[in-house]
Amino acid sequence: MALRSDNVTRGAERAPNRSLFYAMGYTKEELDRPLIGVVSAHSEIVPGHFHLDKIAEAVKAGVRMAGGTPILIPSIGVCDGIAMGHIGMKYSLASRELIADSVETMTMAHQLDGLVLIPNCDKIVPGMVMAAVRMDIPAVVCSGGPMLAGLYDGEKVSLSKMFEAVGAYKAGLIDEEKLTECEQGCCPGCGSCAGMYTANSMNCLCEAIGIALPGNGTYPAVSSKRMQLAKHAGMAIMDLVKKNITARQIINEKSIRNALACDMALGCSSNSVLHLLAIANEAGVPLDLKIFNEMSAVTPNLCHLAPAGPTHIEDLDRAGGIPAVQNELLKGGHIDPTALTVTGKTVGENIAGKFMREEGSIRPLENPYSPTGGIQILWGNIAQRGCVVKRSAVAPEMLCHTGPARVFDSEDEAIAAIYAGQIHDGDVVVIRYEGPKGGPGMREMLNPTSALAGMKLDKTVALITDGRFSGASRGASIGHVSPEAAEGGNIGLLKEGDLIEIDIPNASIHAQVSDEEFAARRAVAVPREPNIKTGWLSRYARQVSGADTGAVMK
Repeated sequence: MALRSDNVTRGAERAPNRSLFYAMGYTKEELDRPLIGVVSAHSEIVPGHFHLDKIAEAVKAGVRMAGGTPILIPSIGVCDGIAMGHIGMKYSLASRELIADSVETMTMAHQLDGLVLIPNCDKIVPGMVMAAVRMDIPAVVCSGGPMLAGLYDGEKVSLSKMFEAVGAYKAGLIDEEKLTECEQGCCPGCGSCAGMYTANSMNCLCEAIGIALPGNGTYPAVSSKRMQLAKHAGMAIMDLVKKNITARQIINEKSIRNALACDMALGCSSNSVLHLLAIANEAGVPLDLKIFNEMSAVTPNLCHLAPAGPTHIEDLDRAGGIPAVQNELLKGGHIDPTALTVTGKTVGENIAGKFMREEGSIRPLENPYSPTGGIQILWGNIAQRGCVVKRSAVAPEMLCHTGPARVFDSEDEAIAAIYAGQIHDGDVVVIRYEGPKGGPGMREMLNPTSALAGMKLDKTVALITDGRFSGASRGASIGHVSPEAAEGGNIGLLKEGDLIEIDIPNASIHAQVSDEEFAARRAVAVPREPNIKTGWLSRYARQVSGADTGAVMK
């Protein structure tokens, strides 16, 4: 069969190209086989990626077993937890675009026949998938797997507990000894942090959308199943190359709706909205925020994994993983079983007989946590193009809330006020100029939300931002406000004390400010200077779209 790699390995005119392969020790026999890019985000700065060198070796073994030639290619990756709370977080979302562009560059420049993508953490997963659907070549995602839960104060915990412990310490609720105990016990080893945060959300949704093998989202990083999965991913890509099954044959309108259904059932991170919009954009599939609410209205929430509840990804795996969730959804007609996957089989064939092994981390369709999904989109006069809340992580008493705005022009100002005890029951904290353009980079607000939770304010205080939230955030944390303040959005015109009405069940967020008053404020508003004027982030700020379209590069 004709291969893309023929462009660098076949014919007399490609002798110079082949000579460079021979310089690296490749043999003629290897060049006669399909060339498979094994794109690994391994590094020694991300706990979710620390072990990916081992995963990559297993993938390469699988490729060789199936008759291909694996070629290792590196990828960057930011650890959101380490980047949290300082300028580094401005680079996290922006790195998604760099990752997509670099995977495209390496694949096209060297004419690879297929890709096994080995990410694990937040932006790396969607960045790699965006590249695959952009190029529309055979591709399989094989993540590094979730971290096991840690132990603190006799309970299983994950990273969100650590951030909340800081708030508890600042409020005098725990001492330094307990803070240290949590610090040393909450993250016991390698893998993506153990709750349903953004990394695990996207790894589960890769499985749900069909671009990853069953088990990709839940097999623990340290399990033998994870290494076996990697070998099978290497074998699977060879089958896709032989059959010429490409990324867009798998990621299309049908499979994206399947992913949305799983998103709602699992209670995934609100960041999944940004990433699914961006992936759909690359795949040429129409997707907007209204579709998220349409899916949420009819799809039950079956899981309350950390931070929404006490269970973790290892518990979801033990209960049957994503196939078990999909089977529950299939009972209600919420997913399309005919969608093709990287196994070469349909979703229905993959999940046949894969039912819940135990209740707890998954509820049956007949007894959901909520009849509606875990994500809700809100609209109103401070979010005319929408904003996002992880509804499943909001306390029932905060689903409807009215309170005075406490307005801050950066995350740093807000966290200082929270730590100083200046935020009180009933307040609505507003953090602006943290959007894709204004940040730039749309920082995650895990420090403020966790501080509020640690201070026992998450059931009385709401937080609204044109930035975004970590999947580890809980409470009435409403992000992605569009248009953002830097685009002239009304969030930038709010004043201290303005009353904000939040009605999550009715998809509404509204300031008690008239259109005439907003117009008067706009007339005297002074444009803010960009926060960063040089380097990559300056270019990003000029070119990035709004959060409502996935914060993609124009």
